[in-house]
Amino acid sequence: MAANIGIMDSAYFVGRNEILGWINDRLQLNLSRIEEAASGAVQCQMMDMTHPGVVPMHKVNFDGKTEYDFIQNYKLLQEVFNKLKIDKHIEVNRLVKGRPLDNLEFLQWLKRYCDSVNGGLMNENYNPVERRTKGGKSGSIRGSQKNSKSLQMNNTVNSGSCDEDTGALRRTMSAKVGKSEANSSSEIQALKKEVTDLTVAIELLEKERDFYFAKLRDVEVLCEKPEFENIPVRIPHHHQCYMNSSNYKSYHFSFLVFS
Repeated sequence: MAANIGIMDSAYFVGRNEILGWINDRLQLNLSRIEEAASGAVQCQMMDMTHPGVVPMHKVNFDGKTEYDFIQNYKLLQEVFNKLKIDKHIEVNRLVKGRPLDNLEFLQWLKRYCDSVNGGLMNENYNPVERRTKGGKSGSIRGSQKNSKSLQMNNTVNSGSCDEDTGALRRTMSAKVGKSEANSSSEIQALKKEVTDLTVAIELLEKERDFYFAKLRDVEVLCEKPEFENIPVRIPHHHQCYMNSSNYKSYHFSFLVFS
């Protein structure tokens, strides 16, 4: 079972883009960064799709903004794991921080688990959008949409009562400001994505460094065992060779001989 896969398993070499594509395709979302799934709601719905009816979706908070909201989702997910007898401990304190590498590793594990249950096939009868409406605090989303519509209607009425020239000037200025903000927003998003990619790359390199350092330490401990004390060690001797000639410059050669 995927719950027992090792850290060097191929599951942990699945890339960030593949994980995001898997989530967006299965749940009809549009995530662009791994840390956007740090709330635990995505993981809960993935388990709901894999084991229909096991996850109480009305308790899942899809609008969580604080670490407290995230923790409640992960507690719910851990309860689902325990109910299904999945031997997997969730590192909640690390995941709620939104660090890309920690969340990537957990999603890599989750993908392997879901694939091991349904063979990687998607449940055609599962409606992710409809299931999300049963999640907790979904009413706040509808409320914000309703408020935005009322604001748009008020703006329309107010602009109709203004002078035509003033309205045209405002529209021109709004268009310029909107275009400038859009450009700035796209640049900021591109820079954030670049920083995230570099952060993931650095953390992966640090993880690989720690892995090989641990292996070297194991070798060092092994060499210090008593049974290796009587094994002869080949000691290098340094030899030098000089070649002189009246027509050539003096050359100096150095080499090592082991005995």
